[in-house]
Amino acid sequence: MESFNLDNVLVRLRSALERDDIAGATAILEGLRPADQADIFSELEDHEQVTLLPELDLSDSADILEKMDDQDAAELVAMLAPEAAVSIIDKMEPDEAADLLGDLSPAQAEAVLAAMDDPEEVRPLLVHADDSAGGLMTSEVLAMRCKMTAREALQTIRQWKPEAEEVYYLFVVDRNGVLNGVVSLRQLVIAPPDARLEEIMEREVISVRTGTDQEECARLMSRYDLLALPVVDAAGKLLGMVTVDDIVDVLVDEATEDIHRLGGAQPFDRPYLDMPVLSIFRKRAGWLLLLFVTESLTGSVLRHFEEELQTVVALTFFVPLLIGTGGNAGTQTTSTLIRALATGEIDLQDALRALWHELRIGLMLGVAMAAIAYARSLTWGSSQALALTVSLSIFAIVVWANGMGSLLPILATRLKIDPAVVSGPVMSTLVDATGLFIYFTIARLILRI
Repeated sequence: MESFNLDNVLVRLRSALERDDIAGATAILEGLRPADQADIFSELEDHEQVTLLPELDLSDSADILEKMDDQDAAELVAMLAPEAAVSIIDKMEPDEAADLLGDLSPAQAEAVLAAMDDPEEVRPLLVHADDSAGGLMTSEVLAMRCKMTAREALQTIRQWKPEAEEVYYLFVVDRNGVLNGVVSLRQLVIAPPDARLEEIMEREVISVRTGTDQEECARLMSRYDLLALPVVDAAGKLLGMVTVDDIVDVLVDEATEDIHRLGGAQPFDRPYLDMPVLSIFRKRAGWLLLLFVTESLTGSVLRHFEEELQTVVALTFFVPLLIGTGGNAGTQTTSTLIRALATGEIDLQDALRALWHELRIGLMLGVAMAAIAYARSLTWGSSQALALTVSLSIFAIVVWANGMGSLLPILATRLKIDPAVVSGPVMSTLVDATGLFIYFTIARLILRI
């Protein structure tokens, strides 16, 4: 079912529920793909979800919970009968089940774990942070012994019948479970049947510890084109793996968080329309108030140069032009540097190189903008002295904005602050105040006021 037909599907589903045709409603849902099932399901009322979810095939119910927003899924599970909740969670992937249980109250989570068929697949995952490799990994992983042959490994796969995401790679371990190598499924299929895994495996395995941040996991998998990333403990023992489908979710979440911060707001923890108005107010008000207070520095600068403004009123005509251009230049720079930091193109050791790079760019941009500003000032009927003041000011402001924009993201990273915080509105606010100070200082020197 294509996504553009989902509105019609929702109408049919609600019609079936209004007629109390539960069998018809389940048939409609079970004919959809998991992602579409979750989208449709999220549109239903709470009582409809509670009624319908236990009636679906357990695998479909598990898929729906895995695809739903974390908080919505937790609230739905809390409303289900305990037996129904346990049956569905038992069918979920261990890492997804751990994420869901982590959003329940401790008492609810413990009750579900106690009733699960195999809680030991999930319980170890609960101790790891959601945004770490340990929180992302699944403990269901194909691990083979070094002395096994290719024929024996393939037979093991046939007997286990793993899910598709669990057979990207076969990880090879020693008798203590320590990761020794990795074999792709393709290598296994084309290898001679009697070849031992230790003969065909790759010994240089890229792995991470349980505490590794999810962004680092995403960077490694992207850099080395991995479909799965093994997770080990301090002794090198294989604990699980992070799969590419989890990393796609991480990238979406991280991009969403950065976009919120770029706009000067705290990231949302739920879909936009599901966020209460008061919650959105709280996430925006703090930053807006901080930016308001910071922006008052601009007013302080204007008051400090009040006499100059009264002497040459024409200076005020160019204030929006100057601070707007400075803010735009700074925002361009911070956006570029933040992305370079995120992709690993630069790191903390590159601070001086980045500064020198941006200063040269700033000089070139400043010269171009200064020439345009000089000509524009003259067309407005300004004197040559005022036109020179504006052109020199915009040159200095652009160079200053580029320099500050190159250092602030790196400084934020050094202080363990998300560099996205210093971009957008924050950068513009800082450049506004400092840019005005530069402008009026140059005006005082050239116009002798």
